[in-house]
Amino acid sequence: MSTYTEDHLVEQPAIQLMQHELGWEVVNCYDEWNGGLSNQGRDGKREGGNIEHRTPNIERRSEEIKKIRTNSALQRLNPDLPVEAIEGAVEEICRDRTALSLAEANREIDKLLKQGVKVSFPDQEHGGQRVEVVALVDWEVPENNDFLLGSQFWVAGEFYTKRPDLVGFVNGLPLVLIELKKPGVNVREGFDKNLRDYKQTIPQLFHYNALLLVSNGVQSKIGSLTAEWEHFGDWKKATSEEDVAGISLETLLRGTCEKGRLLDLIENFTRFSDSKGGVSKLLAKNHQFLGVNRAVEALRVSTDGRIGVFWHTQGSGKSYSMVFFAEKVFRKLKGNWTFVVITDRTELDTQIYRTFSTCGAASELCQATSASHLRKLLGEDHRYVFTLIHKFRTEPGTLHPVLSERDDIIVLTDEAHRSQYDTLAMNMRTALPNAKFVAFTGTPLIAGEERTREVFGDYVSIYNFRQSVEDGATVPLFYENRTPELQITNPELNEEIYQTIEDAGLDEDQEEKLRKVLGQRYHLITRDDRLDAVAKDIVHHFLNRGYQGKAMVVSIDKLTTLRMYEKVRAEWEAEKARVLKALHGMVGSHPDYAGLLARLVNFQETDMAVVVSPGQNEISEMKEMGFDILPHRERMVKEDLEEKFKSPEDKFRLVFVCAMWLTGFDAPSCSTLYLDKPMRGHTLMQTIARANRVYGDKVNGLIVDYANVFQELEKALAIYVSGSGGGEMPVKDKKELVEALRIALDQVAEFCRKQNVDLEAIPDSSNKLFIPAVNQLLRTDEVTDSFLGQANDVARLYKAVMPDPVIPLLAPRAQVIDELAKAVRADKDPVNITAVMAAISGVLDGAIVAEPHIQPGAAAKMIDLSRIDFEVLKRKFEKTPNKNIEAQQLRALIERKLDNLIRLNASRYDFLDRFQKMIEAYNSGALSIEQLFAELVTFTKDLNDEEQRHLRENISEEELAVFDILTRPGPDLTPLEIETIKKVCKDLLAKLKTEKLVLAWRSKRTTRAAVRVEIEKMLDSGLPEKYTTELFEQKCGVLFQHVLEKYPENSESVYEFVG
Repeated sequence: MSTYTEDHLVEQPAIQLMQHELGWEVVNCYDEWNGGLSNQGRDGKREGGNIEHRTPNIERRSEEIKKIRTNSALQRLNPDLPVEAIEGAVEEICRDRTALSLAEANREIDKLLKQGVKVSFPDQEHGGQRVEVVALVDWEVPENNDFLLGSQFWVAGEFYTKRPDLVGFVNGLPLVLIELKKPGVNVREGFDKNLRDYKQTIPQLFHYNALLLVSNGVQSKIGSLTAEWEHFGDWKKATSEEDVAGISLETLLRGTCEKGRLLDLIENFTRFSDSKGGVSKLLAKNHQFLGVNRAVEALRVSTDGRIGVFWHTQGSGKSYSMVFFAEKVFRKLKGNWTFVVITDRTELDTQIYRTFSTCGAASELCQATSASHLRKLLGEDHRYVFTLIHKFRTEPGTLHPVLSERDDIIVLTDEAHRSQYDTLAMNMRTALPNAKFVAFTGTPLIAGEERTREVFGDYVSIYNFRQSVEDGATVPLFYENRTPELQITNPELNEEIYQTIEDAGLDEDQEEKLRKVLGQRYHLITRDDRLDAVAKDIVHHFLNRGYQGKAMVVSIDKLTTLRMYEKVRAEWEAEKARVLKALHGMVGSHPDYAGLLARLVNFQETDMAVVVSPGQNEISEMKEMGFDILPHRERMVKEDLEEKFKSPEDKFRLVFVCAMWLTGFDAPSCSTLYLDKPMRGHTLMQTIARANRVYGDKVNGLIVDYANVFQELEKALAIYVSGSGGGEMPVKDKKELVEALRIALDQVAEFCRKQNVDLEAIPDSSNKLFIPAVNQLLRTDEVTDSFLGQANDVARLYKAVMPDPVIPLLAPRAQVIDELAKAVRADKDPVNITAVMAAISGVLDGAIVAEPHIQPGAAAKMIDLSRIDFEVLKRKFEKTPNKNIEAQQLRALIERKLDNLIRLNASRYDFLDRFQKMIEAYNSGALSIEQLFAELVTFTKDLNDEEQRHLRENISEEELAVFDILTRPGPDLTPLEIETIKKVCKDLLAKLKTEKLVLAWRSKRTTRAAVRVEIEKMLDSGLPEKYTTELFEQKCGVLFQHVLEKYPENSESVYEFVG
C-alpha cells in the first residue's frame, strides 16, 4: 500500500492526535455493516447519531429497550431521573426534523444542547405528571461527557449512502464533522465536493452539527453549517494570542477539538442570526474566541472596573465579539448582570441593537432617551440597555450625577477612540462608579487618547489589519490615486482645516461652519469643473470594474453629495444613450453586440441613491442652492435603503454619502470606495474599511482617491497596522495587484508548458492547438485540478484589476486560460451532462447514438451507455490524438450511471470499488491512457449487463434489490429455492407497501417496529430451512435498513423514478 495516501498522511495522524493527546475514544466504522447488522448499535445508517460501539443493538422486538450510547450518557449525567425521562429526551433528540431547513433543525438541537430537554413522565411517588429537564451535556466538567471519534462513518439518506471521513460524537450526538483530502489536493474540494454533497444527500447528519472542519494536512479550515466557503476560516492559534501562528491540522484540532475548548465553542461562541435571507449560523473565528476569552478572564480578575480595550480591526466581526462576550458572561459568571451598550450616533445605536437582536441576545429594545431615563432603566431588571454617549454631557464646571451604584453593570462602548469619549469618559465613571468598563474599537488608541486608557485600561486583545487580512477575516485593500488621470489638483490642507472637516463629519449641522472656515479652499474642493471630472471618471471606472459589486461615493458635505449624485446621474444617462446609439441597427452576430447589450442592461438595472442625515431647515437651504432634497429624503424614509444596499442581489449599487454609513455599516459586497473628501486618522480608517469585508469571489477592496489623502493614509496606517507605530502598510498600491496578476499568469503559463501546452501559440492557431491543449490538461486528475485552481486565481485577479491600462496587454493570455478552463470543466464535471453530450457527439462522430438536443432550462437526460457501439468507439479512440478527452467523457458518464445503479441496489458497491481502483491506478501511472480506456469500455459493458440483470431474473429492479440482500451472501440454493425467494420478495414488498409503510412511518418507534416485525414474520415463513438463525437475523437487519433508506414516505420509494 502507498505511504502517500490521504489515510496515511492526514487521517491517521489526526486520529492519533485525537485519541492519544486529546483523549477521544476512536472506532473504525468502515466495516460496521459487513455482518449485515451494525456492530456499533445502530438501527440503520440513517441514524446520524446515537452510536454505541461497546454494546451491539439487541433490538429484535419493539418492546425491548434500545441500548445506545446516548441513553447511557444521559443516564450518567442525570442519575436522579428515571429511565422514562431519559427515553423521552432521546425520543425528542431523534425526532424527525426533515420538514425543517437544515439551519432551523440545527437551531432546535442547539437549544436542546444548551438548555436541556424538558420531559414529562408519570410521578410514581406523588401521582400525576412530573416535569424535569434532562441535561444533554455537562458544560462545567468536560471529562464527564462521552467523546467518541468515528472513522469512515456510514450514513444513509433517502437516496444515497455516504461515508464521511471523521465524525466526532459527544454523548452520542454527531457534533463534529471532519472531511479530509491528501496533500496536493486543494482543501476547498472538501467543501465543494463533499460537504455540499452531504448536505443534500445525508441532511440528517447536519441537524446535530456544531463544527465543520476540512483539511488536506497542510491547510485547514473551520466553518459553520450555513457558511459559504469564503467564510470558512483558519484556526492558527490553539491556546492564546501569544501562540506562534500556524495553519496545520494539528493546530486546528488542538484549538477546536480539545474537550474543554470544543464545549466552550459550542456553548458560548455559536449563535443563530435571523435575517430576511433566512437563518444563518454564526461560529466565532479564532481571533474572536481567543480575544473574548481574554476579556472574560480580565473581568474575573478586575479590581478597579477597568476590563480593557478590545481592538479588533473593522470587518473582523467586532460587533459579534461584543455579543459573544456579553452572552458568555451571562452563562458563566454569577451575577444579575446588566450591559449598557454605548455608541455615539443614533444610527450606530440602532445598528448595534439590531446585531444583538437578530442573533437572539437582546429580546427587548431598551434605549435610554435621557440621563433620567437611563437611571430608571438601570433600576429595573434588563439584560441590555442601549444609549448614546451624549447622555453623559454636563454643563461646564458641573459633575455628572450618580445614576446607579450597582456593581453588576458592565459598560460596553463601541468605537471608544472618538474625541467626545475623551471628554465624556470620566463622566461615565462618575455616573456609574461601581460599573465595569470595556471598550470595543476597530482602530487603535493614538496619541492624545490617554483618557480612554484611564477609563477602560490597556489593551485586553489585539487583532490588527495585517492579521485580519492574513487570516482571511477581511480582504486586502488596494489604493488607486485617480487625480493624475483627471489632471486635477487639490489645495493644501492645514491642521485646522482637517480638524474642522473631521468635526463636521460628526455633526452635519456644522456644515455652514465648515464653509466659513474653509472659505476659498472650500470652493476649490467643490468647484464645478472639478466635480464634473470626478463624476465622469466614477461612471467609467465603475462600469469597467471586473468585479463590480457595490460602491460608495464619499463627498465633503451634504450639498456636494447632492451635486455629485446629479452629475454622476447625468453622465450615466449620457453613456447609456451612447450605448443605445451603438446598438441601433447592429446585428446580433456582431462581435461587440453581446458586450454592449450587457452594458445596456447594467445601465437600466443599476439603482443609485443619496443617504445623508436630516438637518434643520435642510429643505430651504438646499433649495437656495438649487437642489430639491425632498425626493431623496422620501426614499430615505420610505425605503429600507440600508438593507437594499447590503443585499448583493438588489440593484441598488451606487450610494452617495458624506458622513452616514462611514462607520458601523457592513455591506460585504461593497468593493469600491470613491473618496472625494479630505480625511485623516480614525475617520479615514473607519471609512476605507467599508470595502474590506469578505464576500463571494471578491478578491480585494479598492480605494479610489480623488482627494489626495495618501499622506494622511500613510500616517494613519503606520499606527493602525501595529498599534504602536510603524509596520507594513496593510493598504497596498494597486500596482501590486497588477503585479500579482502578472505573476499568476506566468505561473499558469509555466505549468501549461510542463504539460506541453503553449499558451502564447493558441490564439493564432486555436483550431489546431485548442483541443490538444484540453487533452493534455485532462491527462490526470492532479494535473486537471491544479490547472483549474490556478485558472480560478487568474480569473479573480483579472476581475479585481479591471479597469486598468494594463488590461489590453494581459487580456490575450487571461482569455485563453479562461476558455481552456471552461472546456476542461465541461469534460470533467459529470453533472454538466449537456456539455458532455455535445462534446461526445462532436468528438466521437457517431460512436454514440445521441439523445435529442436538450433545451435550455429543461431537465438533463442521462446518455444511455447501452447504446454505445463499442467497436466504433474503440476504432475512433485508436485514431484520435485527444485520448484524454474521450476517456474523461466516458468516465463522466460511467460515474453518473454507477451512482444511479448503487442508489437502487447497495450490493453494487463492489462496482464502485473496482472503478475507483481503476482511476487510482491511472492517476498513479500504473495504467496508460490506452489501458484505462480499454478497462473503462470493459467496465461499461459489465454495468450494462448488471442493469439488465433483473430482466433475466424475471423480477423488477425493486424486487432485485431485496433478492440480492437475501442471497448475497447466502447458502447454496436450488433453482426451486431461488424461485421461492423471488416470491417472498414480491409478497413482502406488496405487504409492506399496502399495509405497513404508512405516512411518516419512520418518525415513530411503533411504526418502525411494526415494519421490522412484518419483515421477520414473512422471512421466517418464506425462507428455506438452509438459513441458519444467525444468517436469518442478519438478513432481517439488512433488509430493515434497506426499507428505512429506500422508502421515505408512505409507499413511495426511490424506485418510483426508475425507467
